[in-house]
Amino acid sequence: MTTDVLVAGGGIGGLSAAYALATAGHEVRLLERSAEFGEVGAGLQLAPNATRILREWGLLDEVTQAGVLPRRLVLADAVSGDELVHADLTGGFQERYHAPYIVVHRSDLHRILVDACRRAGVRLETGRTVERVDSTEDTAFTYCADGTVFESRIAVAADGLTSKLRRAVADDEPICSGYVAYRGAIPLADMPTEVSLDDVIAWIGPRCHLVQYGLRRGEMVNQVAVFASPGFARGEIEWGGPQELEEAFASCSEHVRRSLSSLWRDRRWPMYDRLPVRDWVSGRLVLTGDAAHPMLQYLAQGACQAIEDAHTLAAEVAKTGDTPDWDTALAAFNAGRAPRTARVQRTARTWGDIWHIDGVGRLLRNELMTSLSDVYSHTDWLYA
Repeated sequence: MTTDVLVAGGGIGGLSAAYALATAGHEVRLLERSAEFGEVGAGLQLAPNATRILREWGLLDEVTQAGVLPRRLVLADAVSGDELVHADLTGGFQERYHAPYIVVHRSDLHRILVDACRRAGVRLETGRTVERVDSTEDTAFTYCADGTVFESRIAVAADGLTSKLRRAVADDEPICSGYVAYRGAIPLADMPTEVSLDDVIAWIGPRCHLVQYGLRRGEMVNQVAVFASPGFARGEIEWGGPQELEEAFASCSEHVRRSLSSLWRDRRWPMYDRLPVRDWVSGRLVLTGDAAHPMLQYLAQGACQAIEDAHTLAAEVAKTGDTPDWDTALAAFNAGRAPRTARVQRTARTWGDIWHIDGVGRLLRNELMTSLSDVYSHTDWLYA
């Protein structure tokens, strides 16, 4: 079975890559290991570096209708409840970055991308577990667990944090931060505390934080509570349970503590990333998204960077002409994207340290944040 592009992985990154390349005129087949397409999780944030691309793809209106356009990004102290700093996301922000900031349910964005890929002619196949990719000079051979082999000009690995295909370029493993997340997306009427739907707010505290914002046109509230697990630090096999959740936020404000009651308790997400790697290409295989640059969540850039990957890859292929020079395109994509995503990965780690500091460091952080006069100077490198 032959095609121009074979994408392994049907998450947001894989669908974005498939859509970008299909709308550029290439024949694309996407393989997803699950029995059906779907996305696990709750909300995600789309900054202007991603929404500009969604507008170019003709998908921004649909995403906007499914989500919420917040008015502010806010950092507040989780212990005192005081606001520290905010960024206005309305007129000046959109004029500066030429696109809005949107929060949307992960499953809604995923559905929009699946539908867009179908309209673009992407061949979507479920129940296909990709085991490896081998390359000759001009062909990628993708081997599936059921014995099927696909031939393509390139293979795009979008198989996530635990990517099997990453082994072709890096002998590494995901790194556990020792932090764990609890999530919850519930109807606004069921919230035990008052939440402003105009804000994306992060309550940052000692070794913990809580993020809150509206979803689905303001009908729902998304929450993510993250904390450092003492059980992980002690080397326990089972760690990060609900009791640790309550203990981690015990010193926080009443609003933060009361908000925890609406989180899902039957599932938790340990937080992992990997160290940046310089090379994402092996023969005709190229890594994208979390397979290439998994990052911690503190900059809310995981989905955004995967969308950037897709846009850049399609653009580099287009630059080589009507008969693509795939090798040149992959090399240019790698050279342009790896340094940028490495910076995002490293900055996300640093930002997590800043959020979770305690003692005198927390007091100094708060004083610095409340005195900031130009918030945008700290976001231009990422959003502009």
